[in-house]
Amino acid sequence: MLEAVPNVSEGRSRDVIRAIGDAYASGARLLDVHSDPDHHRSVYTLVGEREPLVEALLEGTARALELVDLRSHEGVHPRIGVVDVVPLVPFEPGELPAATAAALSLAQRIGTELHIPVLLYGEVGVGRRPAFFRRGGLAELARRLESGELDPAAGPRTIDPRRGVVLVGVRAALVAYNVELRTGDLEAARAIAAAVRESGGGMPGVQAIGLRLPRSGKVQVSMNLIDLERAALHEVVERVRLEAAALGIEVAGGELVGLVPERVLLAAEEAGVRVPGLDENRVLERVLRI
Repeated sequence: MLEAVPNVSEGRSRDVIRAIGDAYASGARLLDVHSDPDHHRSVYTLVGEREPLVEALLEGTARALELVDLRSHEGVHPRIGVVDVVPLVPFEPGELPAATAAALSLAQRIGTELHIPVLLYGEVGVGRRPAFFRRGGLAELARRLESGELDPAAGPRTIDPRRGVVLVGVRAALVAYNVELRTGDLEAARAIAAAVRESGGGMPGVQAIGLRLPRSGKVQVSMNLIDLERAALHEVVERVRLEAAALGIEVAGGELVGLVPERVLLAAEEAGVRVPGLDENRVLERVLRI
């Protein structure tokens, strides 16, 4: 069994979100859907055996491409496709070959059957991360493809601006978590993100950006913890709180995106720390058992 966590550039229309979820659930078990209107993005968590999961991901991708138009899309989260990323996640290290085979099969089928450029990242993409492709936005990516700087793994070289591209990858389990700040100062959020993320000299295995939430007027530090062995969620959230306090800013709340491995909750419980939004209902293994 493998996990897949497709991210779709639609976070507002309940009907569209539901229709895409129904398509994903056609051949896999849909465990969770997290939608955010400010990010204008939905994160679907699926599990299934390799071949049915590939079929389900293909079906969901096709449905999303049918229902979502990237040309009229606006949201605070960076994106370069209607179905922006489709990571395959092995539950155990020994399942990496199965996840790799599933990702490569899915990439070829999306490119061939849906006629959209597919790019590979993570374990199947020489370690590249989505940010490598998002740099400069969709117009810059189109230039890089058309010039031959980048080659699609499958599908055409030309990008349809209505649909964008699909990034297919294989990665370890990660945690996506947003910390909302009690301020409207976007530069403060960006400074906190820079201090926390690994590339800024902060915590290992942490990616972070500062974003403004237009509906509330508040700002948030949006993070991915990509190495759970080196960065525990409760420690990262505490670091954000300390960096914010140093600027005279309070943390207003926290939001977990999707599900997390059980060890994330256990580590927080052992440390005696309560992380907002993290409880048994958000733990992947416990949801599977239910």
